[in-house]
Amino acid sequence: MDSKEYVVGIDIGGTTTSVGFVDRQGSLLAEMVLDTWGAQPAALLVNRVCDAITRLETSLSRGCRLRAIGIGAPNANYHRGTVENPVNLNWGPSTNLVQLFQEHFTVPLAITNDANAAALGELLFGGARGMKDVIVITLGTGLGSGIIVNGGLVYGADGFAGELGHTVVDPAGRFCACGNRGCLETYVSATGLCRTVSELLAERCEPSPLRDICFSQLTSRQVSEAASRGDGIALAAFDKTARILGMKLADAVAHTRPEAIFLAGGLAAAGELLREPATRYMNEFLFGPYKGKVKLLLSAVTEGNGAVRGAAALAWQELAVTTRS
Repeated sequence: MDSKEYVVGIDIGGTTTSVGFVDRQGSLLAEMVLDTWGAQPAALLVNRVCDAITRLETSLSRGCRLRAIGIGAPNANYHRGTVENPVNLNWGPSTNLVQLFQEHFTVPLAITNDANAAALGELLFGGARGMKDVIVITLGTGLGSGIIVNGGLVYGADGFAGELGHTVVDPAGRFCACGNRGCLETYVSATGLCRTVSELLAERCEPSPLRDICFSQLTSRQVSEAASRGDGIALAAFDKTARILGMKLADAVAHTRPEAIFLAGGLAAAGELLREPATRYMNEFLFGPYKGKVKLLLSAVTEGNGAVRGAAALAWQELAVTTRS
């Protein structure tokens, strides 16, 4: 195996876009972060990213060979190569991003959403290595998920399968940005945790340092820190969040029976404050034959460059598919 082979992973966000060169072991060889400038056309971002790839390539040792490019982006459709109606990107209803990159590169190219990329990153470079049936939950502003069955991502008929964040917890519950009510991500996410804290502060009279923080300034990290110090409101918020998460993970297990479920993203940094009670509640709600058999684990992919490595994992997988065919 040529140790000088590498792929490029590209993570496109509403604010910044990261570009990284990653080898087969998942090591990041070089990286650059660009402003996305989402109000501009997609083609301009593609041109800037391609320039970044060319500049970074010169920093690698002579003889390195680019094999494939993987892209993680919001509302990305693997089947079509498109980004469709992305939030915070003024790109219109559908932009064929793969086609735009193919004007610059002839290597295999693929695109998927960030949660799917995270799942592949866990499978190739993280705690899911050697597993074939896995679910990865990304917990940030919202809740994303990537579902892997028999070693492959589940895309569904139209390329958008696996949106566990938009399964319903309560039909009369919290309003969601998707237009529905009671979606899982309105309860289990960094934003959802803060909303739960706000509700508990209104319902309960006990003192809490969280009362001194304006809701618009409250972060999940502050809630985690308060919970670590034993604050009752923060601990209750984590318990409620974990119960809802455990309940919906039990539902997901009934569909695909994964070997393990991994928690990734900013809220997962709370560690055992979330994982331990969520595991307990998941097992409480699980169908009998599954109880105690599904591991709930924290992601083993480094958070700082996890998105780029996830996109790179997609590139390595796409290369393997292209080589087999």
